[in-house]
Parts: sequence; structure tokens; C-alpha cells
Amino acid sequence: MTVTKTPASYFTDDSLLRRVHREKVVALSGPRALLMMAAYPVAFEGFFMATGALGDPYVRLRRTAEVMDTIAWGSRADADRQTRRVRAMHARARGVLPRAAGPFPAGTPWAADDPDLLLWIVACLADSAVLVYDRYVERLSYAERDAYWADYRVIGRLFGLADEDMPATWGDLQAYMSRMLASGDLVVTPTAREVGIDVVLRPPVPARVRPLVELSNVITVGLLPAGIRRGYGFSWDPARALAIRGGAEYVKRVLVPLLPGRLRYVGARAQAAA
Repeated sequence: MTVTKTPASYFTDDSLLRRVHREKVVALSGPRALLMMAAYPVAFEGFFMATGALGDPYVRLRRTAEVMDTIAWGSRADADRQTRRVRAMHARARGVLPRAAGPFPAGTPWAADDPDLLLWIVACLADSAVLVYDRYVERLSYAERDAYWADYRVIGRLFGLADEDMPATWGDLQAYMSRMLASGDLVVTPTAREVGIDVVLRPPVPARVRPLVELSNVITVGLLPAGIRRGYGFSWDPARALAIRGGAEYVKRVLVPLLPGRLRYVGARAQAAA
């Protein structure tokens, strides 16, 4: 594989992070990750609501995507500069929950740079990306998952997490996700349900692309863990699950392998593949 000569980048085209995130279809992981994050009341009722992160959500989501793209594809200097700015903002964002949220009483303190909060956000992003890549591109081996998580730990460090704050291996990450799902700490509050659904499933798009959004929404609902899906009030049934899995197999085995690089890959990767 030809390695893109990005000046002093954190990653090369040989890294699992680039291999996964060069695929445009992996963008389907974004809505799932956001709904997972919002199911953690401290993250939603505290950080997202109190910091105004949903005041202009699409602008903020675009800025977040730009930072992540810089880390993955840009120079270390640019990545360091942008994440340093994010860490400075997080250091100032702290407070207490204004109301009870799930198992957390009113007055529970939160801080945007709390390692527990940051880990949940990073874990949701990584877990969702691999889930979509497995389903729509190809299944990663255990060693590849380990390598992908090792790359993602670099991102965690850039956002302020220490090595000891993060699971060491992909297996450890999955054990962490399982503990969180079973802990009782993940509760979709009424506000999270209302705002999360509005932001993630009803984006302001032209009418001509609305059918694609509806298809993406069905995929997002199907990718959620059952308990979180129920928390948002989404209905699901075996027939719908079978249809989504059948569509995923078609995309993986027929559509993705035949797509030209400019349609399959993001940004510079599309140009290089072409």
C-alpha cells in the first residue's frame, strides 16, 4: 500500500484507523455513537446541555468532525493545535446536574475533562465505527481490532486521557462497554430522547435526500443495543432486523467492492485511489 506523505502525521495509510475511516460508509456509525453518548445522563444532562453543545448542533458536529479528520489525516502540528484548543474549552466546562437524571440525583457534579466522561465518548465512537465496518465493509480480525484500538488510544491521549484511563486492549474495551450497558448508569432521559431524536434522526436536509436519511435512521436504530433502543422508544422486530442484515450483506459483498475510489473513500483517499 502506498503511504500518504502527510508531514509528521500521527497515522499513515497502513494504520487501522485510516483503513477504517477512509470508508465513507463508516459515517453511518456517527448517529449511533451520538445516541449512545446521550444515554449517559452525566454526559447529556451535564456536558451537552449545560455547555450549549446542542444549541447549534450541526455546526458543532461539523467542527468535531473537522478535528477528528485533522487527527486522522493531517499533520501532528495541526492535530496538536486543534486538540489543545478543545482541551482548554473542556477544562472550563464544569457544573452540577440541574435535575435528577436516571440514577444521578440533582446536584451531581460533572466536568468535561472528567476521564470517565471522556472515556465513554471515545469508546462510543470506536465501538460504533468497528461495528459498522464489520457489517458493511469486512470483518476485522482480533489482532486488527487491537491495532485499531491502539490507534484510538492516541486520539484519547490527544483529548486528555492518560493511558491508565483507557482499556489496554480491544477485549478490555468490549468488557468496559458490557459493564456500562449492565451498570444501570445508562438511562435515556426524556430530554435526551426528545433532543437526541430531533438532532440525530431529523437533520435539516433537502427533500430529495430524505429517503436516504430514513434508510440511515433504520440502520441506526438496528445498530443500537436493545436496552438503549427501548430507552429511545424505537420499535424493532425480527423482520426488520433480517432485512437490515440482508442489505448489509449485499453492501459488503457486492456494492462496496465495486465502487470506484471517488465514491467509496473520503477526501484525499478518494483522489489517491482514483
